[in-house]
Amino acid sequence: MGYESLLIKAEQHGVNIYEIGLRSPAKGLIKNNIIAINKNISATEKTCVLAEELGHYFTSTGNILDQSSISNRKQEYRARAWSYETLISLERIVEVGQAGIEGRHAVAEYLGVTEEFLQNTIEHYQRKYGLHTFYREFLIYFEPLQVIRL
Repeated sequence: MGYESLLIKAEQHGVNIYEIGLRSPAKGLIKNNIIAINKNISATEKTCVLAEELGHYFTSTGNILDQSSISNRKQEYRARAWSYETLISLERIVEVGQAGIEGRHAVAEYLGVTEEFLQNTIEHYQRKYGLHTFYREFLIYFEPLQVIRL
């Protein structure tokens, strides 16, 4: 799912997206059904940021800026997990493996995400599944990223 698909999903749910110059160092912000994306970041970063902000829209409630609160940290994690699993599903990881794409940079480029987002997604899946998981007729190893047809 790329930026355009995320924009369509947002529109379907009544979420308005604006690309603007943000005064804060934030790359994206959300309030109610309005998401602001920093217009001065790369297209790839916009995709990752929009996914996370939509994750907040779909999974969070209230102001969670205070990350000293356990409840707020949990909501932050749920929003990020939503973004990771939306942009890089296990199916997409299998697709990468089947295409024979190797190396973090090439994988991230193929998936249309930043290398940092890819790494965070892999770490998310490791926390969720451990070192590997089975998906359909495939075994997915997360470190190093590898897909094996069973």
